[in-house]
Amino acid sequence: MALSPATTVEPVRLPQRPLLRALVSPRACHSSSWRSILDKLRRYGDVSEELASLEDLDHSIYQYESHPDVYPGRSGSMIPFALRWIHAEIPLKLGKRQETLDRLYTLLDFARTRVDEKGSRGWGFLRMCGRGGRQLLSGRCRDDPALVSKLGCIQLQIGDLEGAKASFELVEKMGKEERLGSLSEIEFKNLVNRNKALVYLVGKDYVSAVREYEECIERDGSDVVAINNKALCLMYLRDLSDSIKVLENALERVPTIALNETLVVNLCSMYELAYVNHSDIKRTLSNWIARVAPDDFDSSCTRI
Repeated sequence: MALSPATTVEPVRLPQRPLLRALVSPRACHSSSWRSILDKLRRYGDVSEELASLEDLDHSIYQYESHPDVYPGRSGSMIPFALRWIHAEIPLKLGKRQETLDRLYTLLDFARTRVDEKGSRGWGFLRMCGRGGRQLLSGRCRDDPALVSKLGCIQLQIGDLEGAKASFELVEKMGKEERLGSLSEIEFKNLVNRNKALVYLVGKDYVSAVREYEECIERDGSDVVAINNKALCLMYLRDLSDSIKVLENALERVPTIALNETLVVNLCSMYELAYVNHSDIKRTLSNWIARVAPDDFDSSCTRI
């Protein structure tokens, strides 16, 4: 008996799992956030179960078009990239290396497809960022030196060196006009020094960058950004011994402030470059971290 084409469209039925209902709700971003928190707390089994309940991340149910009443006029996937990354990484945390490798290749294919679709729009996006930056500077945010500095950092990341310099110069001008925003005088001066150091760093003038960071540390010994970046500059100058000392001293002096995953990753990378027995040294560091770190610290950053 021949099958006739359907003449009506069945409404999409949402899964009954609370997580799935949350995913297709306007609060989807919060759902993704708490899943990241589970990952941060190393509850990998719970994360895996929740992800398994999502089944195929490319299913039509996770397309905006399937929910016009909730997302009118929107198209594409509502699955955030961060969730796709967690989906690929979680099996590794559970000892399933091959499954993670397979999922990473799937994620790579997905990313390449998206790049092919939107590649021609990339420069348009950068131009839009530039226009947004100019609008930002022309508005009330001109009185927020920290925000203007962040704009300068973004400009550096997209290769707009002259634009970044202009933003950083505006920050210095704000200081002369005593428009410090919510920053103290020391915080503002350190912000200016860090901005200058970034420009030097991009130009590979690591000696000048180190000088700027040292001024920051002299004013505020707990300026972790300056401490971390000074150590990186010393490493680029092939002074591994001093770069390691900078980070180790920071962990000893201000452990509650300096102990973060980025700094520890950098320190472990330096150990790997400097010492043959880096595994033993990193294990000692990991044991110390286990005693002093908060519960949500990701100890895997030591790469033991």
